[in-house]
Amino acid sequence: MLVLAALTAFMAYHARNAEMSYDFANVVSKEDVDMQYFQRFKQTFGEDGNILVVGMQDNKVYKLQNFQQLKTLSEQLSGVEGVKAVISLPNLVQVVKDTAERRFTTAPIFSPMPETQPQLDSLMQVVRNQGFYDGQIINDKTGATLLAITVDPAYLNSARRVEVMDNVMAHTEAFTKNTGVKLHYAGLPFVRAVMTTKVAAEMKMFLLLALLVTGVTLFIFFRSFYAVIFPLLVISLVVVWVLGTLSLLGFKISLLTGLIPAILVVIGIPNSTYLLTRYHYDYRKHGNKILALSRVISKIGVVNLVTNTTTAIGFIVFTFTHVAILYEFGVVAGINIFVTFIVSLVLIPVVFSYLPPPSPRQLRHLDARPLNKLLEFFDYIVHRKRHLVYFFTILAIGLSLFGIYKVKTVSYMVDDLPEESSVNADLAFFENHFNGVMPLEIIVDTGVKQGVMRLPNLNKLNELENFLRTQPILSAPISVVGLVKTATQAFYGGDPGSYRLPDNTERNFIFSYLAKQNDGANQRLLRAFVDSTGQQARISLKVADAGSRELDTLILNKIKPELREIYGGEGVSVAEEGNTMTFTRDDSGAQTTVSLTGTTLLFIKGNEYLINNLRSSLILAFVLVTLVIALLFKSARVVIISLIPNMIPLVIAGGLMGFFNIPLKPSTALIFSIALGIAIDDSIHFLAKYRSELLSNGFNVSRAITTSLTEAGTSMIYTSVILFFGFVIFAFSEFGGTKALGVLMSVSLLIALFTNLIILPTLLMSFDSGKFERDPYALIEHYDEFYLEHEDEELDLSQLKLRLEEEVSLEDKNL
Repeated sequence: MLVLAALTAFMAYHARNAEMSYDFANVVSKEDVDMQYFQRFKQTFGEDGNILVVGMQDNKVYKLQNFQQLKTLSEQLSGVEGVKAVISLPNLVQVVKDTAERRFTTAPIFSPMPETQPQLDSLMQVVRNQGFYDGQIINDKTGATLLAITVDPAYLNSARRVEVMDNVMAHTEAFTKNTGVKLHYAGLPFVRAVMTTKVAAEMKMFLLLALLVTGVTLFIFFRSFYAVIFPLLVISLVVVWVLGTLSLLGFKISLLTGLIPAILVVIGIPNSTYLLTRYHYDYRKHGNKILALSRVISKIGVVNLVTNTTTAIGFIVFTFTHVAILYEFGVVAGINIFVTFIVSLVLIPVVFSYLPPPSPRQLRHLDARPLNKLLEFFDYIVHRKRHLVYFFTILAIGLSLFGIYKVKTVSYMVDDLPEESSVNADLAFFENHFNGVMPLEIIVDTGVKQGVMRLPNLNKLNELENFLRTQPILSAPISVVGLVKTATQAFYGGDPGSYRLPDNTERNFIFSYLAKQNDGANQRLLRAFVDSTGQQARISLKVADAGSRELDTLILNKIKPELREIYGGEGVSVAEEGNTMTFTRDDSGAQTTVSLTGTTLLFIKGNEYLINNLRSSLILAFVLVTLVIALLFKSARVVIISLIPNMIPLVIAGGLMGFFNIPLKPSTALIFSIALGIAIDDSIHFLAKYRSELLSNGFNVSRAITTSLTEAGTSMIYTSVILFFGFVIFAFSEFGGTKALGVLMSVSLLIALFTNLIILPTLLMSFDSGKFERDPYALIEHYDEFYLEHEDEELDLSQLKLRLEEEVSLEDKNL
């Protein structure tokens, strides 16, 4: 106990340093060609996912007083620590021609700030005449406008990001209060900050809910405050160990690892439940508290070790995926499942050895009439209605396979937030007025230095942009083409009809003006869309969060065919690698490379990568669980019979996903290997009891099954009910993935209870002869959970110290 207390204090000390994760995990392999290209893109052009947008659609913003407030807001936001730049209506500039110096310069449109409404209206018309801003800062058709706030990348992946968002929100909320203009927020910095805050809040909420639900369930079963307080104490110590493990291993609390404390509360309580049920069962037989606790340690301890091993397998398999977020989840959960086993095996018997023995009222749960009636009903079905069991099992599997056929694999950038969330509502605003805010990039490498500014290449870029404008889920593209069109417009005195690329005649005049460009703002803008060598051009887009399926359709069936049309043709060969297409002229060998990249594409690809890895994890979990069962029973027949009832719940869960339109994504794919690892525990408990009853009943299968259902069924139902209600709490999450995890896990484990209490004994009745030879190498032979009375001879009763009062009490009971 002292060693355990010291270790827990050590873990508590380190638990103080557990930190939240503030970035989206890079789950795509570093060796992946698209990931490697994305890293090169960021080195050349910088971050693509560091822009927070604040949008509004209200005519009041174009009233003079409110417009002045908008200018003040823009200035305030520019002064926020962590904000690099703010682009909004009041600080927009226009390109003007300096005839004397034969160059272009930029001038603020709203300088000086208008003092009357007519002046403001006149300057707003100037903004509308700038084709470069249409669809970027203002939507002329709907009147919507936005502020684009660039966040310093150094603040994005740290706790300071939340502080930046809080400061931004303080200013924007003050603006709304002063003007009555409703604001909408989007962009990856905002989404990440919201999700981080919600993860922290839900971690605490689920931990408290899990403790409450399991505590109430334990009290209903055992009718004893001791049987509630000390199991919860065990699991509370384990929560401390979880946070300490995260800190010691250098991991952070993410959407997945944040669930571990609550999950371990749910799956850890059954350790104490099995120990206490066995303790009560034995104590009622002979009334000797110390003897009962000794049996609990020597018998149930090894059973719990095996069941904890199979449960841990469901998590540990994630460590083989080589995906950081899954690896951390698997390591921390796997380690602390065994910690749960050790802490419960030490604490429960020791504590209860000091407590008074259970009263008759507290033992009454062993004879719960409704529970016994239910188990008798199951026994009747197994013995008398096996044909119906097989019929309904085949029917359920058939329907489930049809449902699995309907399951779709789809993921979204803002995948886990509920539809009614303000984040999704704001996202819909930007998708309606600006076609989305999620970053998507297209890089065109002309193959020669300064090749971007050649007119044929600009014309091809313009052709590509015109196509992209026709796609409903893409925003208006922004690139060097827009800058050159703006220069042409400025060359002709700001005429809106001149917002176009120059022809061959105009090119020399306009490019001569551009060559003398020394305006710092213009140079920075140009460098944002053309690399330092003038060889690569960047087309920056924003895409709606329409899901991985629609995005794949857009890229594979629309954009890539259009690229072949523009850059391919006769005499041009095309090579593809990932999302990069290389066009080579057969006669000269000249190459043009077009690459699609960006955070959105990598995130979607990462989810697909995760799902593929989780599929492999399920297969690995299945293999490892099979090996554990084989080591326990040394019987191929028993292995097959035990796996069937535990695969059925997974098939049914997959079918439910199809029927209820729950997509296959990382959060839902997690369920299957975890559920398999937990559900197999019931089979182990039932089969252990079944084997011992076969020996006690002369290898009579029917009698062994009846006794096994009666005695093993009670603890199986207890633990399954706790698991069911424990996982149901996750259905109250705001994250869609966590909600699906809770619902599907609880349903899967409840179905696993019935398959192990009905289908498993039915299969044994049909296919097990009941005769087997005791195998000295089969682990199950050494730790039958339910055992024969003569095994008590192994205990040295002279070593058991009993007080005189206890001995007298025992004599009275014997009389």
